[in-house]
Amino acid sequence: MINFNVPPVAGNELKYIEDVILQKHKISGDGEYTKKCHHWIESKFKIKKALLTTSCTHALEMAAILCDVQPGDEVIAPSFTFVSTVNAFVLRGATIVFVDIRPDTMNIDENLIEAAITSKTKAIVPVHYAGVSCEMDKIMAIAKKYNLYVVEDAAQGVMSDYRGQALGTIGDFGTFSFHETKNYSCGEGGAILIRDSKYIERAEIIREKGTNRSRFFRGQVDKYSWVDVGSSYLPSEINAAYLYAQFESADLINDTRMTIWNRYYNELKLLESEGYIELPKIPEHCQHNAHMFYIKCKDLEERTSFIDYLKNEGIMAVFHYIPLHSAEAGLRFGRFNGVDKYTTLESERLVRLPLYYSMTDTDQNLIIEKIKEFYSK
Repeated sequence: MINFNVPPVAGNELKYIEDVILQKHKISGDGEYTKKCHHWIESKFKIKKALLTTSCTHALEMAAILCDVQPGDEVIAPSFTFVSTVNAFVLRGATIVFVDIRPDTMNIDENLIEAAITSKTKAIVPVHYAGVSCEMDKIMAIAKKYNLYVVEDAAQGVMSDYRGQALGTIGDFGTFSFHETKNYSCGEGGAILIRDSKYIERAEIIREKGTNRSRFFRGQVDKYSWVDVGSSYLPSEINAAYLYAQFESADLINDTRMTIWNRYYNELKLLESEGYIELPKIPEHCQHNAHMFYIKCKDLEERTSFIDYLKNEGIMAVFHYIPLHSAEAGLRFGRFNGVDKYTTLESERLVRLPLYYSMTDTDQNLIIEKIKEFYSK
């Protein structure tokens, strides 16, 4: 079986984990490797502050607290996303206002956001699907006009950029994921990126269970205490050590994934020109990171047959999100603004192909061959 995903291994993961356990004798959070990860993110992506978290979900929860989201507030987001995007704000008592997506990038339609804004709107949460940027210039202009926060869900966007600026660094806050399905992984993990330094100290407090522990370790106070709301958002130093090994090989991993992505595209574009499938669309001003390669089938029925066909050939291809606005909790905690013209329709056509760092040419050849075989029939 060709798996849909195989978590990346760069080479130094075990060495660094052993160093943490046997030499550093510190396996809880905020040790040497956590600090190395922070520095790497901050320098690589030119952001004021990065803090590792236990997940992108928790990074989003931190962002919701930093935005001071309160019961009765509204947050605008796409429905075609993972539940974590909106759960972070629902936990703060917000109502989610879902907006339709663009069929070309599967991202929130920036031209529909303004119509969804009310006097209760607190934030906009663009999700950079497949590592392809939303139209951030338009989104940031709208946010400025209405004095709204922008929280970028860049879970899939590490190493992608928009007009030369790294995803996650454009909005007020950005969030990364290092889940095992992502380009860079430590099993479970994430990060929050902070653009404005005025939020840094509070972010450290929230991340440290609501205490000023970070100030204590910097020698700024003689003892630390409970000063704000917060939770336990620090990942283990073991996770950070694993992740740092991948950061050291970030460019190699990125280049390898791009080679695989481009080969899929070049080999399958004839099927698109013949009208069988649709391939991903990448705007010229967006640099993606080959997070995923998807195709769009004619409809749900064809997609089901396509996935079953590949599975019978030993290839695991999968669909993606069920739109949140149609889910039980989505109906309870949110509403869809305007018309669902593309969200449901496009989500039912999309299927993701296997793509991972260690994929062999032999495996990719077989996948491409079987896709062509399916459509030849």
